[in-house]
Amino acid sequence: MNFFATVHALPGDVMPEAPLELAGRTVRTLRVDPQALATTAFDCSFETARQRLSQLERMFCEADGSFVWVSSQAGPRWQIDGNLYDHNDRLLFVDLKGNCPSDQFDRLLAAVGWPQTKVMFQLTREAVFLDETEFRRWAGAAEG
Repeated sequence: MNFFATVHALPGDVMPEAPLELAGRTVRTLRVDPQALATTAFDCSFETARQRLSQLERMFCEADGSFVWVSSQAGPRWQIDGNLYDHNDRLLFVDLKGNCPSDQFDRLLAAVGWPQTKVMFQLTREAVFLDETEFRRWAGAAEG
């Protein structure tokens, strides 16, 4: 998976948008109310998420919420750079940039409360929101 995205807790009132053509591919996007985006948070605190991330091997997590997670030297090379953001004592969103196998991506998401907390993704460069299934399709296709 290759990605440059922001992970948000999925608000309850997102609506599907008409499919868009991005980089020669058709993607199904979401319409998200800006107010819901600013108030829908993960079901954990910044500190809890940071502590959970710190438990992952080869994860380097700073007190300000910035982190880098790298592959072992024994396997294929991958790296994720990220940053945690909070509001009102809750984790609000997570910026992510990098590449990794999908099973490692699942471990990172689990550290912030997934799959109990449903997520959506905002593609940073494209400025669109995708549900989890569509994001995984997008990020997986970017591998090649």
